[in-house]
Amino acid sequence: MPVLSPTSSPTWTDERIELLKQHFEAGLSCREIAADIGVSRNAVIGKLSRLNLTRGRTVDDRKVQDKGLAPARLRKAVPRLQYEMLATLYGETDAPVLAGPIDEANRCSLLELSENRCRWPISTPGADDFCFCGNKAPDGQSYCAGHSRLAYRPAARGRAIRG
Repeated sequence: MPVLSPTSSPTWTDERIELLKQHFEAGLSCREIAADIGVSRNAVIGKLSRLNLTRGRTVDDRKVQDKGLAPARLRKAVPRLQYEMLATLYGETDAPVLAGPIDEANRCSLLELSENRCRWPISTPGADDFCFCGNKAPDGQSYCAGHSRLAYRPAARGRAIRG
């Protein structure tokens, strides 16, 4: 790509600027204006910005156009079981709070792991001392009460930790 020297003609001549304004007022898109004038679309957008030319869309126009572009986002539902577990662990309901130290007596291997046993990994996979917690997990849960407190944190608490 050749480098423009001070003696070469500028990109935006008076004629091109007038043509830009006419096309803009006629309602042509930046792509169409760029193709007609012979400059890039980004050059057209930049020049329109420097000339303070805007389409003047109203808030109502934007709302109508935005509704047609993408469907409204639905809030993700928190699974009921997870909500109940979090509420129990953090005392958001009248249910008793599960507390207590994490017992190390029930550690087990992958082959010994069964339903209603805590699946929290201990150590590094592949290491000689690798195992799972193995404590009793509440019905339908993956972890015991102690490891659930570590694994599941409410959103507000997570934001507070991150700062």
